[in-house]
Amino acid sequence: MDRLILSGARIFDGTALRHGVLVLEDGRIAGIAETPPAEGRRIRLPGGTLAPGLIDLQVNGGGGTMLDGTATADTIARICAAHAPTGTTGLLPTLISDSAAATRSVLAAGIAAAARVPGFLGLHLEGPHLDPRRPGCHPPEVLRPLDEDDIETLCEAKTGLPALILTLAPSAATPEQIARLVRAGILVSLGHADCTLTEAEAAIGAGASMVTHLFNAMSQLGSREPGLVGAALTHPVACGLIADGVHVHPSTIRAALAAKREGAVFLVSDAMAVAGTGLGEFTLAGRRILRSDGALRLEDGTLAGADLSLAQALRFMIQTVGVAPETALAMASSTPAKLIGAQAGRIAPGLPADLVHFDDDWRLAKVWRRGLPV
Repeated sequence: MDRLILSGARIFDGTALRHGVLVLEDGRIAGIAETPPAEGRRIRLPGGTLAPGLIDLQVNGGGGTMLDGTATADTIARICAAHAPTGTTGLLPTLISDSAAATRSVLAAGIAAAARVPGFLGLHLEGPHLDPRRPGCHPPEVLRPLDEDDIETLCEAKTGLPALILTLAPSAATPEQIARLVRAGILVSLGHADCTLTEAEAAIGAGASMVTHLFNAMSQLGSREPGLVGAALTHPVACGLIADGVHVHPSTIRAALAAKREGAVFLVSDAMAVAGTGLGEFTLAGRRILRSDGALRLEDGTLAGADLSLAQALRFMIQTVGVAPETALAMASSTPAKLIGAQAGRIAPGLPADLVHFDDDWRLAKVWRRGLPV
């Protein structure tokens, strides 16, 4: 038996901060103990916080690679591997709106990756069933309503995937179609939508349970028309949040957290191909995406994903937004893991020893996957 004992840091178990030593055995969590066992390799950490590996439900690419219609299981493995050193040990590679053929190809790649790629927790399809009035960086020419062939393809693919999120606009799918997807185990998220509160509520009533990158590419909260933001803040749906100081103002984040119950907001990176690299630009659907001043933009200035890691987002939430460390840690680990039903994002006996260590200034210091340093 290979036993590793980690001490010297406080421990976030997915819910609360605790004191003690963390014991790993054969790459899994054995437990949190008040005193270290007599036998085992020991690592004393220089203070800081030990936490579960971070979980990201919206990752478009990394390591110079985007998830697109050419994807294979190896593509997914490269993206997952690129994010592990940033502290994200589990993620959903995310396809930005593309053709039906590209979507089928990515679904097949995900099914092939499910059994063998470390860190792969499922797929997120962001579109193409979005509102043309709120395309963001999505190619407008591929946006279209959901049809019967799409539903059959998605429902069949879900049987081979650990998790599948589909971001769509209420205008692109009927409540009946949404209900069919939900019955198949697909998590329907609302996004890229210029909808009214009533339209959003119809989709939520049919089973939509999430909102994609809250505040971005959606109808805003108004005095007479609450829009999708109003629906997100007043209904029990989980909301993804890009916390980089570019996509959402810190005061707006504070307002959202005050409106939502604890555990209903989770952090996403919305990372692109440049994540984990020094690249200054890349191409998306034939358009240049430029990297500058901590942001990614089309040449016309439109935001195109984020130049962000979850570890950076967590630090921003604690130091700039002012949330409690345990709240920010949960938003990047246990909350997203619970939403997709993953056995991750917590420190509990029997779970894989996917871990991160932050120093006292909330900078990422070390990452382990299954008990091994990344």
